[in-house]
This record gives sequence, structure tokens and C-alpha cells, in this order.
Amino acid sequence: MTDTAQPVSLPTPSRRPQDEPPAHLEPGATDWTALIARLNELLRLRTTPVGMKMFATVEEMEAVPRIRRPNAIHTTDQIVAQAARLGFTMGITNDDLVGPQCGVVIGLHPRDEQWLSGDRMAGVWFADQEDSSRHQHSMDAVEYGQYQAMAVSPLTSGRLDPPDVALIYATPAQSILMINGLQWSGYKKFEWSCVGESSCADSWGRALSTREPSLSIPCYAERRYGGVLEDELLLALPPEYLPGMIDGLQALSGNGLRYPIPQYGIQSDARAGLGVSYG
Repeated sequence: MTDTAQPVSLPTPSRRPQDEPPAHLEPGATDWTALIARLNELLRLRTTPVGMKMFATVEEMEAVPRIRRPNAIHTTDQIVAQAARLGFTMGITNDDLVGPQCGVVIGLHPRDEQWLSGDRMAGVWFADQEDSSRHQHSMDAVEYGQYQAMAVSPLTSGRLDPPDVALIYATPAQSILMINGLQWSGYKKFEWSCVGESSCADSWGRALSTREPSLSIPCYAERRYGGVLEDELLLALPPEYLPGMIDGLQALSGNGLRYPIPQYGIQSDARAGLGVSYG
């Protein structure tokens, strides 16, 4: 037998059409500590979920309580890591970033002709400049000119209330369950892309620019400079999706579909295990 059980009776959640996103969260309306406690109870995350918020002015960013400013030049991956791995609340401008590749993704540097040419990555990540330029053109990024600064902070701090996106590092097993939680009510097929190197464009770049949940395989730079562990994926999503996702995870857990996923055995008769879940 497996650890799964017969489905339990749950209240019918309010449903929304597939293409209708959840309502935006209002400042002060969310108990972030309680919300993340529920998520951790269900998934046992190893890495702190964080929020990212864009600011129209530097002054607005610097007004965030207990904000830290970097004293060195970093990648955006390192800034995110200082929130996710160390619990810091970090604020940056484009001047704090090592180059335009990081700044473009969060809308702090323009997608100008030099950047789009891909000249810096040709022969490093791609065979020639034509392929490198195709890569640059394919990246999801925030439109330039709206913001001057960005901040990241653990969601439980409540200092970015609400953030523009939540970032959750998780194992593949935890990641698929979060996707299942998102699909529990108001089902939608998720389709994501992979640009390869600079995959922050697939996570926070895409989530910030499209307001849709976005899963990525963190790239070489994220793992080398951002401390992303070898078995971690990254789910970036607007925070209004979190309550429904966690409700979905709770419902799945009530059906015995929970983390950690117990292995049934690759040579066992599958009918007994499936029978527990499906009758």
C-alpha cells in the first residue's frame, strides 16, 4: 500500500475562469507569516520564500524598513540570494549591478542595440553573434523606463507588502506539487520557455512582465553566483496566486497526495496503490 488515502470531503472552493487571474492583494491584507507557515508545513521548503518589488524612485526603495544597500557590485542573482539564503532585505539600482544583462531583465537598463546584438555572449555561450542575438531577443524582461530601483526581502518580513512577485526555490518534487496546487481550481495548462543562460528571464523576468506564474531551471550564473542548489528549481509568481495555490496543496494533501512523495516500488503491482487514490 502507499501513503495515499481516499479523497476527503472538502468545501467546494470558489472557482474562476481559466484566463481570469486572482485579484491583486491589497497592502495590509495578508498575514505573510501565517501564509508561509502553511506553505512550509505542506512542502518543508529548505530555502526562504522571498518577495521582489520594483520602485519608480530610489527614494521609495530606500524608505523600506531595514533596507540594506550593497557595498559591492553584484549580479541580481546574488541580491536575491542574500534575501533567500541570509534573510536580508536588499535594495538596488542599476549602478549596483555588474552589467546590463541583469539590469535589462528587471527593467533598470534599456534593451538597446548593443545589448540586443549579444556581442558579449558570442563565443562564450553561443557559437556566433547571430545565435547570441537571437538569445537576447528571446528574453522576457520588464519594460524599461518605469522603475529606478528594486528590492527583495523574505515574504515573512512583510516589508514589501505586497511584493510584485514571490520567488520560491524548491526541489522538482515540491515544484510539481505547487503546479498541481495552482491547477486544483480554475485549471489552466502552463507553458513555459527556457532561454538557457540568463534564465532569470524565465522566472522573475517573465513573472514581472506577464503577471503569470513562471517556472525556471536556474542557469549556471544563478548557481555559481546566486547560491542556487543543484536540485533546486525556481517558481516566480505574482503573490495573489499564493493563497489559492496553498489551498490547492491542502486539498491534495487531504487526498493523500502530499510531500514527500512516497515511492511505491518500481516492480510492485500498481493496481493496489492506484486503487487507494482512485477507488
